[in-house]
Amino acid sequence: MSSTVLLVGASVLGGALMTSASVHAANAHSLIQGSGSSWSSNAINQWIADVQPNGIQVVYTASGSAQGRNDYANSTTDFAVTEIGYQENDELTGQEDTSHGREYAYLPIAAGGTSFPYQIRVGGQLVRDLRLSGLTLAKIFTNQITNWDDPAITADNNGRVLPSLPIIPVVHSEGSGTSAHFTDYLAQQFPDLWTEFNGNPALTEYYPREGHTIAQSGSEGVMNFLTSTAANGAIGYDEYSYPLGKNYPVAKIENAAGYFTLPTQYNVAVALTQADINRDSSSKDYLLQDLAKVYTYSDPRTYTLSSYSYMVIPTGAQDRRMTTAKRQTIADFLYYSICEGQREIGPIGYSPLPVNLVQAGFEQVGRLQDADPGVDLTQRDVSTCNNPTFDAADLNRNRLAEIAPQPLACDQAGQALCAPDAVAPVVNTLPPTIVTTAPVGTAPATTVPVGGATVQTTAPSVVVTPDIPVIGTPGSSDIPVLVTPDSSDLPVVVQTTSPVPASTAVVVRSPVTSTVTSSTLAAGPSTGHGPTPTTGPPAPGAALESGDEPEHVNESASSGFLTPVVIALVALLVIAPAIRIRISVRRRRADVA
Repeated sequence: MSSTVLLVGASVLGGALMTSASVHAANAHSLIQGSGSSWSSNAINQWIADVQPNGIQVVYTASGSAQGRNDYANSTTDFAVTEIGYQENDELTGQEDTSHGREYAYLPIAAGGTSFPYQIRVGGQLVRDLRLSGLTLAKIFTNQITNWDDPAITADNNGRVLPSLPIIPVVHSEGSGTSAHFTDYLAQQFPDLWTEFNGNPALTEYYPREGHTIAQSGSEGVMNFLTSTAANGAIGYDEYSYPLGKNYPVAKIENAAGYFTLPTQYNVAVALTQADINRDSSSKDYLLQDLAKVYTYSDPRTYTLSSYSYMVIPTGAQDRRMTTAKRQTIADFLYYSICEGQREIGPIGYSPLPVNLVQAGFEQVGRLQDADPGVDLTQRDVSTCNNPTFDAADLNRNRLAEIAPQPLACDQAGQALCAPDAVAPVVNTLPPTIVTTAPVGTAPATTVPVGGATVQTTAPSVVVTPDIPVIGTPGSSDIPVLVTPDSSDLPVVVQTTSPVPASTAVVVRSPVTSTVTSSTLAAGPSTGHGPTPTTGPPAPGAALESGDEPEHVNESASSGFLTPVVIALVALLVIAPAIRIRISVRRRRADVA
């Protein structure tokens, strides 16, 4: 069964609704400068490129989280990006690690997984399917496992013996948020190992350099070394986007459920449902994260080393670096980043933010306006936020976590290794639908109860059909009759509730009948393996891929209504040439290391 889904989105007349990339503030913009995290640098640079055509100019230097916080404290930048908050004192230099009195707020901007890229060559070929348990990983980075043929590594890989090759741990030399995330995991999960190695039980931004450890500056430096000819046997740590961008392998890390997983956007989204976020808005650490429950989450899809990155934004009314134009630029850049920009970062190795953090982010952006009432925040809220993890009509759902695929059976500890190119299918969870239809050109809002589910459609209405066999035959009273018009300039909005089994693909098309119809799905329990149909032919229509020609469905049933449809379409084209439709075809594929 195809898992591709055709989604018909909302069109608008005359450009009344703008994408979040569009800047509609009346205020002028001014160049802003920031520094800090290399962990989130690839995401930030993507957003900078996206907003530049809209007149938003941002310069960012990936100098490391510690340096970014220091630059902000010294008022040499307009914002900082960091994985952890101010620590009061810098553990390496002993210097004060505070904002030096400069007012600020933390705002989550990106989620992702700290991955473990490696270079192991056998017969000149890269090994691409390495598996490591948390304990083995901890022992590698505390110099207790020093060769790739170690029995613990062999056990993790179901008896496969890797070559006798010295392990070269590669760490960050700068004050790194990536190091902070990794060492927080080591400190909480393997406190005895970590305390003995580090000399104290706390996390650190400055990873200890002992034994054969090699330190490199920044994420680019770590990856450049790992991919060099001198690095056979090396393993390092970096945000997943860096090895993914170089098509370099990363280790699958065992989670608390006993599955070895990758830091895909889906596995990270599942893991971070367990993050404890500081909810005390009066706290200086408001919105900072506690990941203890993430490390121990027993959902098989979890990627254990998942976390967030934060922007430090200026909130003081008397901030000497700030002007109205700069604050407006920060506000508009952040609006894009936490909304539309989240769609850009999943495919490059990050994971879009969930709705609760986006909502909190808008609250933090509001503090820019509190400091300067001249900042325009018109229509900047979740209702206009085109973020892929949630639907503004139902903010209680985390869409990305819902559609996260279960790991393959071969990813379970004790099972034979998966083939290097094996991936779990990504499918979409949508309601057990069916639906209402109405003549094209009208705009009803109808609620139709179907099998205990409620499906809402708004105008001109649509038909949603499951791409699975259903009871009945096309043209009968319990099967919607569908066609796809030659013209696709119809404004359509679909709102749905009540999910069905995850493997149900759904097609959304324009209707040709004015009757309310419903269908009985032969759907089994929501096991994640899809429904088991009882009888009947496939439902009319299947999800279309980009570039496919629309199929012809039951033409005879539609012919009586086709003329009014054509007339309505022509009228729309003549009277409202500015109508625009936005059709998004998404093939959900799991990331491959």
